[in-house]
Amino acid sequence: MPKKIYTGEVVSNKMQKTVVVSVTRLAQHPLYKKTIKKVVKFKAHDEEDKCKIGDLVKIIESRPLSKDKRWKVVEVVGRHEAEKPDIVEEISN
Repeated sequence: MPKKIYTGEVVSNKMQKTVVVSVTRLAQHPLYKKTIKKVVKFKAHDEEDKCKIGDLVKIIESRPLSKDKRWKVVEVVGRHEAEKPDIVEEISN
């Protein structure tokens, strides 16, 4: 059986060598046929701690690494550019 591969956005990187990846997909309601957006969060192993919040990453299914972690980060597809804060000059009295 082939391993599943998903692409999602990193929503948390607070843990060591672990990121939380949010995967969004569209599904059709079985009765009403309306398209619904479904979001699932996966904990994925990030060996090099290279992922940042907002990055677009590709994850692959793997053996259980912990109680909740069953995915590994394969590659960072897109980087999120952090907004630079405006420089505020201090006013001296």
